[in-house]
Formats: sequence, structure tokens, C-alpha cells
Amino acid sequence: MRPALPLTLILAALMLPATMTVQAQDETADETIIATVNGTDYDLDLFRAFYAQRLRETNGQNTPQFQEQAFNEFLSVIVAAQEGEKRKVTDEADVQTALELQRLMTLSNAAMRSIGQDEPPTDKELKKAYEEFKEQAQRTEYKARHILVDDKEKAESLIKQLDKSGGKDFEKLARENSLGPTADKGGDLGWFDARRMVKPFAEAIAELKPGSYTEQPVQTQFGWHVILLEETRDAEPPSFEEAKPNLEAVVRQRNIAEALGQLRENAKIELNEDVVKVKEEGDGEQ
Repeated sequence: MRPALPLTLILAALMLPATMTVQAQDETADETIIATVNGTDYDLDLFRAFYAQRLRETNGQNTPQFQEQAFNEFLSVIVAAQEGEKRKVTDEADVQTALELQRLMTLSNAAMRSIGQDEPPTDKELKKAYEEFKEQAQRTEYKARHILVDDKEKAESLIKQLDKSGGKDFEKLARENSLGPTADKGGDLGWFDARRMVKPFAEAIAELKPGSYTEQPVQTQFGWHVILLEETRDAEPPSFEEAKPNLEAVVRQRNIAEALGQLRENAKIELNEDVVKVKEEGDGEQ
């Protein structure tokens, strides 16, 4: 039996980037034993797969504390699984079904990953995806100020004062009256995408023209707003090079979906019509 690496060394190795290989004492990571439990050896790679899954499931951070916790969970899973084998739970129908489902899911995920690696996105596909992305990414950005107060009557009073000055006192009134963190800046919100604002605020500012302010107070969960729209501009999408990593992922997933559809189309599938009722094309709901 190959000697196990010291626990501290193995756990420290998990701090390395996922693309790096953990070197065993004989430089064969696949055969490195992380633990022997009741005479059965368990590979380091098995723990690394378990650890990666726990990171995803818990959205955890790769820290020494989390590594220790995950390793203890791993040992608990092992001893429980060994007990399950002793009790012959694999003979139970629901356990067999669960194991078969896990096998199918693992094979399916591995196949989809392999398909994605076999056919990397082409430059033509990426450029087409970028043009589609630019169309979808078109949006307007707003530069605005607001005055936030805690009651409608006060907001209405401020609007009347703005009417008298033709809106020239907006910054001054914001400094003197606004309850928000932007009060010291005269209510300045800078440039923003309206979609990042709460719905009533976003809807109100979309109705304004540059240089105008709301004629009625706008209520949100934060209070009552008086909003001044200063400028608008078309947001610049990221460049092709900036967007390329995301585009590659999108195109790759699209290609995988198309390949899966082709596999479905070419597969010989026979349904048990006693269990699965096939709805004929044109059939309506009764």
C-alpha cells in the first residue's frame, strides 16, 4: 500500500489553483492515498472532488477551517457508506435507483463537457454572438439628482419652491432638506442604469426629459423623492476582447445544446405508451 501524504500537506495542496496538479510522493497524483478507513484506501482525487462539490453547494471559501470541516465530513461519509454496504442497502430498490440516477447524471455532464471541448467556439461564432450581445446591451444611462424626504407634503412643498425658481435651486434645496447620503453633494446620483434603481424611481426618471424634474413626489420604500434629470447618454458596451470570455461560455453552451438536440433527434426512443401518453400535434386541451 502506498503511504498517505501528511494531512496538513494534502489540505494545503488544495489551496493551489484547480489547474495545478498535486504531486504525490511518487509524482502520481491519481494514486495518492488520503486515508485508509477500516482497511480500504481512499484516493486524494476522490476527496478533491468531494471538496469541490462542498465549495459549490455551500458557496464556501477555500480556507484552512473549511478544509478541515470538509475533510471531517468526508470521513463521516466514508464510514456511513461502509456501514451501508454492511447492511446491504444497495439491494434496496430506492438506493439502486438513486445510484443509477447519479451514474447517468455524471456520464451526461462528462459527455457535455467533452462535446464542448471537442468543438471550441470559432471566431465567426464569437463575432456573431458579440453583435447579438451589443443589440441586447443597448441601454440609456442617466445623470440625475434627487431630494429624499420622509413625507409627501414636504416633497410637494419643495416642488413648489422649484417651480418658483425654475428649478435653479435644486442643488441648494437638496443640501438643506434631503435625508439621503447624497445630500452633501446636492443630491447628485452620478451616472447610473435605471434598472439598478427601485421600480417607481426608474419609471419616473424614464418619463423625464433632460433639465426637467418630477412634477409629483415619487414614493419608494425609502421615502418621497423629487428627481431632477440632468443628462442622458447611450451606454457603451464592453469591447469584443473584454466580452470574449463570456461570449465563449455562451457560444459553447449554445453549441452543447445544439449537439444534445441532434443526439435526441438521432436517438431511437421507444416509449411505453401505458406510462407515457404522447400528445399528437394539434391536440388541444380538453
